[in-house]
Amino acid sequence: MEITEFMTLLGTVGGVQGVVETMKWWQSRRVRRREQEAGVTALENENGRKQIDWLESRLAERDAKIDAIYKELRQEQGMRMKELHTRHEVELRLTEAEARKCCVRGCAGRVPPSEY
Repeated sequence: MEITEFMTLLGTVGGVQGVVETMKWWQSRRVRRREQEAGVTALENENGRKQIDWLESRLAERDAKIDAIYKELRQEQGMRMKELHTRHEVELRLTEAEARKCCVRGCAGRVPPSEY
């Protein structure tokens, strides 16, 4: 290979600047690969953070719904207990009235004696 052919080949490739750029590219290929991997990792991390935020917001919504349901349940239970106490009071008064009932004359001498 003669010098003119070498110079022509070097000129078509880009001259000395082409050789310099090729060397820069060759030496920086690892750095670029690491930068690309870091970019991909950052995107994956951001996606993971967004997914975690979304899941946390869904959990908060469900917790709020459950709290509302429990509040309603406690109100219903309170109303039922109040009704139960009212019914027991009525039954107690009915039992007392049954015990104080006077079916014969001479209620003052009846057994058990009444407070009348």
